[in-house]
Amino acid sequence: MFTGIVEEIGTVCEVKRNGNNSYIRIIAEKVLSDVHIGDSIAVNGVCLTVTRHDGNVFQADVMNETLNRSSLGSLRNSSKVNLERAMSAQGRFGGHIVSGHIDGTGKITDIKNDGIAIWYTISAKPEIMRYIVEKGSVAIDGISLTVARVTENNFSVSIIPHTAEQTILSLKKIGDIVNLENDIIAKYVEKLIVPPKKKGVTLELLAQTGFI
Repeated sequence: MFTGIVEEIGTVCEVKRNGNNSYIRIIAEKVLSDVHIGDSIAVNGVCLTVTRHDGNVFQADVMNETLNRSSLGSLRNSSKVNLERAMSAQGRFGGHIVSGHIDGTGKITDIKNDGIAIWYTISAKPEIMRYIVEKGSVAIDGISLTVARVTENNFSVSIIPHTAEQTILSLKKIGDIVNLENDIIAKYVEKLIVPPKKKGVTLELLAQTGFI
């Protein structure tokens, strides 16, 4: 489990795509200070398992499915990535519950300055937008952020300079693809209260659950 608080920016030094033998090698420092084989590290929000490490480089095997369904497939040598180790039991919970299992990708459609803040607007598919709520949480490339605005097809976040400086968001441009993970609590709540084969909240459901 992760919290969406990026610990450092790493640099990709090798990406190999070869059938069932695909992996990524990343140069890092802080996240490798206590690393062991089998540890989990979130790379742009995708939970990967450390399979090798040597000095300031770690390697993670990546399934083709992961490369194809996330933005990891577009990584190249020298690409910058957000890195976060799995949360320790002694750590502070500074963000929100992030599993590292992304729900899909979105596209940055607008970036604008607003005083010290920077607004990013991201379009996403309906299956992701259904869980996006104003003032709720979302993980963008593994960064825990608060949703500031929501429309039918996109949502916006407003970030402070510190967040931009400590993550790869400052390097993003309009048109770039980002990994998105919805708040897992929303998905569990829906699973528990919505009967099978029914979509959304209905008057019948509210009556059955005692709200009306």
